[in-house]
Amino acid sequence: MEALYRAAEYLGQGGWVMAPLIACSVLMWTLIGERIYCFRSLTRRDIPIRDAISMLEEKKAAHGAKGIRARLVAAFVEEMTGRPALDRRILHACALKQRPALNRHLAAIAVLASVAPLLGLLGTVIGMVDTFDVLAVFGTGNVKGLASGISVALVTTQSGLLVAIPGLLLSGYLYRRAARLEMRLEEITRILMRHV
Repeated sequence: MEALYRAAEYLGQGGWVMAPLIACSVLMWTLIGERIYCFRSLTRRDIPIRDAISMLEEKKAAHGAKGIRARLVAAFVEEMTGRPALDRRILHACALKQRPALNRHLAAIAVLASVAPLLGLLGTVIGMVDTFDVLAVFGTGNVKGLASGISVALVTTQSGLLVAIPGLLLSGYLYRRAARLEMRLEEITRILMRHV
């Protein structure tokens, strides 16, 4: 309970800028969690290439498999016509439909991670303006007023960086995971093209 009180007191020192900074952080971490869960389900619950080929030959979808290969085969099996030239185009279209799901929310995560230090900088400017206002009115005699403005400046800067640094690192990591999944999708598409 005491830790929560200290955290609330610390966040209160940052002023009103902390509210959008906290909202930015919560939204960013929610999107990061969703992407990590999605990427994990696309890789861990996937089927081997051999199973994807046999599913294609038997014209049936895998039950319970939710990986990128299983999704592609399931979508393709539903739309197959039996004519090889047309089926190749359908397979290509099914692969294209899978791609947007891989990159969903990645740009938003990067933007939120980039906005966080800017919000921290806004808090810094507000804190310094408050400090100079106190200096203009009271001079250097009001130490408590000076400390309040400097506290706003430092707390918001620190909070903005604490949100931004892991957000940018995880954004890069998620972009790399999405690129690997796109390569896996392209690989299985090429392999299935040979068997259509």
